[in-house]
Amino acid sequence: MLQRVTLIPFLISLCIPTGGTAQTITVDAAPSHVANTFSPLRALGTTVDRIPSNTTDIFFRPDQIKQILEAGWGPVTYRQNTELFVQAWHWNPKGAWSDPSGQGYFVGDANPTSELIRHSYGYNLPHRGVTRNNGSEFDGYSRLDDGDLDTYWKSNPYLTKAFTGEDDSLHPQWIVVQLQAEEIVTDIRIAWAEPYARSYKVQYWLGNGNPMDEPDGGVWKDFPSGTVSDAKGGTVTLHVSPTPLATRYVRVLMTDSSNTCDTHGKSDPRNCVGYAIKEVYLGTQKNSEFHDILHHTPGQDQTFTYSSSIDPWHQPSDLYVIPDRMESGDQVGLDLFFTSGITRGLPAMVPVAMLYGTPEDAAAQIAYLEKRGYPISYVEMGEEPDGQYMAPEDYATLYLQWATALHKADPSLKLGGPVFEGVSEDIKFWPDAQGKTSWFTRFLDYLKAHDRLSDLSFMSYEHYPYYDGTCQGPWSNLFKEPEILTHIVQVWRDDGLPANIPMFNTETNAPGGDAAVDVFGALWLGETFPAFLTAGGKASYYHHALPYSTPHPACWNSWGTYHMFTTDHNWLIKQRTSQFFATQMLTQEWAEPGDGEHRLFRAASDIKNSKGQTLVTAYAVLRPDGQWSLMVINKDYDNPHSVDITFHEEDTGTNSTFVGLLQGSLLERSSTAGIPR
Repeated sequence: MLQRVTLIPFLISLCIPTGGTAQTITVDAAPSHVANTFSPLRALGTTVDRIPSNTTDIFFRPDQIKQILEAGWGPVTYRQNTELFVQAWHWNPKGAWSDPSGQGYFVGDANPTSELIRHSYGYNLPHRGVTRNNGSEFDGYSRLDDGDLDTYWKSNPYLTKAFTGEDDSLHPQWIVVQLQAEEIVTDIRIAWAEPYARSYKVQYWLGNGNPMDEPDGGVWKDFPSGTVSDAKGGTVTLHVSPTPLATRYVRVLMTDSSNTCDTHGKSDPRNCVGYAIKEVYLGTQKNSEFHDILHHTPGQDQTFTYSSSIDPWHQPSDLYVIPDRMESGDQVGLDLFFTSGITRGLPAMVPVAMLYGTPEDAAAQIAYLEKRGYPISYVEMGEEPDGQYMAPEDYATLYLQWATALHKADPSLKLGGPVFEGVSEDIKFWPDAQGKTSWFTRFLDYLKAHDRLSDLSFMSYEHYPYYDGTCQGPWSNLFKEPEILTHIVQVWRDDGLPANIPMFNTETNAPGGDAAVDVFGALWLGETFPAFLTAGGKASYYHHALPYSTPHPACWNSWGTYHMFTTDHNWLIKQRTSQFFATQMLTQEWAEPGDGEHRLFRAASDIKNSKGQTLVTAYAVLRPDGQWSLMVINKDYDNPHSVDITFHEEDTGTNSTFVGLLQGSLLERSSTAGIPR
């Protein structure tokens, strides 16, 4: 039997009781062709991210939480923003420092008290070696060229033999200097701190593009005289090229440490491993006079540098709280998160600090949550190592060290990652000895080589389809969304992710700017979640539940992005945006609220434009209540379409017939910011 409906832009959900001439949507309803099964209370989730400190108590007021819950999202994942800011996270403000003087490596107190944790913060890392990465925009700076010989970059001690059990050459550490343009380089001066590199190479980038973001676009070449062995530390000037050599990127690759102790002393072995540099200078030398082309300053105006890792050593004065600046940020206290009602009492996915933390602190955090009796579904390990330019083998060895500590505390924990950035293609890294450039393949290879793939219970990544970076809602790009989601899921499988390890899209939303909270955002949301499940994903999480988000950096004129609500000047919810209504349709009408199994079937549409782009897409589920539910999305901005809907069972070659009423809900275009139903 055919069901005919007219699709007014933009979004419609049909609930059809089981039991011509228009364009057609055909649902492949054969029982053997189920694309996926899911529970809304497990698969359609949302997130809680870092927010301004002065908004926490407002956003978590019961009346505000009540409005958030009305959207209908199921599970919640707690996002960890401190690692993006290159900070150590004190998930519990109470704890112990490794150094009795009250500094060093901090471990939060695993024992709950009568006082609930409502706020937690990040601490800047004084041994930072990166000016800016894909997370730490405009805040902090590198100590490699801050102009201060009393400061220094130091690599992460957990990447050394003392903790990995492997030779340091298997986890080489590096710094990269990025010049504003190609310049002549013949000399480098390095003011080494302790511990220094005994063996290292000075290299330049030969190829196209940026080696940090296009690592397979070229190769690192040794300067003619850039190889150093049996070095003694101190300040050294190396004449690395006898002839002028033009380059924009220079790398120092370190493979053998002096294992001498840094300024924090020998009482802690972590102070005595890895590599440390006070300051680096680059340029040319003539008549013993060094001409430095780097700009040294403690801020974002310095010459950009990158580092392979950073020592998480810090002290109380590194607390990142700036008066009158909301971006100081509050990683919502874990007690407040679990007791506010925002989790609905469901098990939540929680993160542990890994890139800038310690295994002991991560284990203490999970112990604390379990002693409180809070339900945990999964544990994400670290945050966006690809956006922080971490080598896959370095992330992998940290992963295994943390997994050992966490599983010692609770063998049943389900751990995963790597929490990739919002990417749509395979992630590349500089070639290894076998020429492999796939980051994820090499991460999986490392786990397999150590017989530890069983420690990976799930794979997670984020999805932000910025496309061309516009702020106006690039409608033509909306056509690509199902294809992009299907493609990246297949990429991870092709990289070697076993079929039995599920994939989670743990943070996602539409392109930045007004489009995210207007019609485009609603259509994108209605498309993305079913499309990810159809592609084989396990669960997807909307970013984010709380009514706060600054405009996207590329869209500063926007009144916001990534949220279901607008607020007044006191941060109280004022108005619902389009994504709130799209969420309700997705979670309460397309899906049957509850924990029942939904069977998802593929639907094909012949409604296309002259370019062959599908204008109308559909997603069909057979709900636990025995009803078919069809989400239909008309992406043809100005044009309604009449369609015939056919449920076809290819196994038998028959079309299903239905009896009863056809129920529907509609989201349509409105001139206001919100879109009423």
